[in-house]
Amino acid sequence: MLAKAMPACLYITRNGLLEPLGQSQVLAYLKGLSKSYRISVITFEKADDWLNKAEIARVREVCREHGIVWLPQRFQRRPKLLAPGFGMGWLLALTLREVRAGNVDLIHARSYLPAIVALAAYKVAGVPFIFDMRALWPEELITAGRLKRDSPLHRGLRWAEEACLRRASATVSLTHAAVVYLRECYPHALAEKEITVIPTCTDLGRFSYRPKLPAGPRVYGCVGTMLSGWFRIDWLGQFFAYVAQHDGEARFEILTKDDISAVTQSLAASGVPLDRVTVASVRPDEVAQRIRAHTVSAMFFTSGKSKLGSCPTRMGELLGSGIPIIANHGVGDVARIIQEYRVGVLLEAATSEGMGAAWSALNALLSDTECPQRCREAAEAIFSLEAGINAYSAVYKNVLRGSVFRAAES
Repeated sequence: MLAKAMPACLYITRNGLLEPLGQSQVLAYLKGLSKSYRISVITFEKADDWLNKAEIARVREVCREHGIVWLPQRFQRRPKLLAPGFGMGWLLALTLREVRAGNVDLIHARSYLPAIVALAAYKVAGVPFIFDMRALWPEELITAGRLKRDSPLHRGLRWAEEACLRRASATVSLTHAAVVYLRECYPHALAEKEITVIPTCTDLGRFSYRPKLPAGPRVYGCVGTMLSGWFRIDWLGQFFAYVAQHDGEARFEILTKDDISAVTQSLAASGVPLDRVTVASVRPDEVAQRIRAHTVSAMFFTSGKSKLGSCPTRMGELLGSGIPIIANHGVGDVARIIQEYRVGVLLEAATSEGMGAAWSALNALLSDTECPQRCREAAEAIFSLEAGINAYSAVYKNVLRGSVFRAAES
């Protein structure tokens, strides 16, 4: 009886629960939200993930334990130009099926294409929806060279972006920087609307706090993908090379799923001494233990409009472990967090002057015995999974309250 009294949420995403991102940034939240809501989730699983029967069984069991109805679909890559349209049509059909079955009080749409589907469902059936933006997708496509600014497709995406922002009962952004940008772009659509900021959160219970720096030579680390086109591996190589020249005992470790030989070649081209470098591929459950040996972690990303909405997942994991960060400006709220909480150093430019200033600031920071504690406190204040779940729950309540109010008025 209690389960039936709970409001019902349909979560729709093009990501899969079988992939690491789906488990950390979708399923982790839904497990917490399932305590107060009946959750159904439509996902699109990659072909390789479908082959892992053991993992499918494990995820199904996790969903069953938390009362989550999982409706996995196959992610289609072909035909390349038409597949997204086919996928959206199928997602809309599934969404309307769930709505007509009485299983949906609100729709939580993760990213743009699901939000467009949710907008269509809203127009057909009046179901309120949450536009969970994740990033500024049109700008990302332009930066990646997959979309031309002011082309018909770009204008169509901008129209859809504004329509979703205008009609959504709630909008969620990963960063405050993106909110400022959106309000400048769509002053009328957002004039009287709030945008909730919920960053990519981390299960801090998995990343135990390290209260002081590890003994021995410093280890300069980097975690995650390096070859996506978004990461400035050239800056990383130049920074590592500078450190190697000024710290004869320094060691370097990169933990990545990228091609190890390609990463190594890039570092060598920057003059990094490879006999002091470890590049390794580790399982997600091994990352927390490996990064505890890192003295500081570097993350340099391309900047510009496309990155204003980005919130690197690795940032919460590193800070939660008590590890300070060296990063660059122009990536979401990264610079603001580093400066406000004093948990890292900003590299202004990949020049000898920029490297020298960052090196001096980093040495001063690492001599501050309170830095690891500040890192953990920043992670708990900003990136806590529990805080993220509570924030989403508050958004759900506001949407449902508004839905009831509108129904009473009509």
